[in-house]
Amino acid sequence: MGKWKRSQAYADYIGFILTLNEGVKGKKLTFEYKVSEAIEKLVALLNTLDRWIDETPPVDQPSRFGNKAYRTWYAKLDEEAENLVATVVPTHLAAAVPEVAVYLKESVGNSTRIDYGTGHEAAFAAFLCCLCKIGVLRVDDQVAIVFKVFNRYLEVMRKLQKTYRMEPAGSQGVWGLDDFQFLPFIWGSSQLIDHPYLEPRHFVDEKAVNENHKDYMFLECILFITEMKTGPFAEHSNQLWNISAVPSWSKVNQGLIRMYKAECLEKFPVIQHFKFGSLLPIHPVTSC
Repeated sequence: MGKWKRSQAYADYIGFILTLNEGVKGKKLTFEYKVSEAIEKLVALLNTLDRWIDETPPVDQPSRFGNKAYRTWYAKLDEEAENLVATVVPTHLAAAVPEVAVYLKESVGNSTRIDYGTGHEAAFAAFLCCLCKIGVLRVDDQVAIVFKVFNRYLEVMRKLQKTYRMEPAGSQGVWGLDDFQFLPFIWGSSQLIDHPYLEPRHFVDEKAVNENHKDYMFLECILFITEMKTGPFAEHSNQLWNISAVPSWSKVNQGLIRMYKAECLEKFPVIQHFKFGSLLPIHPVTSC
């Protein structure tokens, strides 16, 4: 784990997360932002994954969780991943396609266990980070990367989780932040920094969530949790309940970044499947 924390991959990955965190600060999802051709192509790629879910309905099986039709859906992605990535990457960068495609395949869950967790989410962020490193995505794509691409990815993942009743990977139950995601809470809390009236205490208020979830990723996550879980919020999502007592969104944001490093990036079960290559290398950070 020490080797990972000192690696160029770790530095690039966390740098990417924090750059996007800064980029979306104080902005609504409905904010006007530039949408490049590369962003449009990434959304089209995710729309294809979504369409494949519709074409692969769940099968009848005795077990409630982990519907085996997911494996059929995943096999299609496994087969087509490089072709999908090639639609986003220009021809002169075609050599990078196989490496970048690995992160896409890792980002949608595990086909053996039919589960999904923050390690898969990290693979999607790494996929986007690689596209930035090879120049497909640029600095002025920052807001669109989170609001258009990552948000669409979340929608597709939620549909996968619901359709195939996927298990949470390595869930800590009520002691975890969320069974499946982490990054939208970081970027979503950044969106809410210095909001004129919405404070952290409001996200446990059903009315505030219903009225504002289309503008803020954090509240969209809360809405999904309340749809998927029953019982009092404080019982099924204890960590989030505790966060609602933090006085400001900037403190929530800083706390979540620390928590993400400690609970996700520095936990072996989450990071053990992380792939390294020429774009995200395991060698130590090279000082300039």
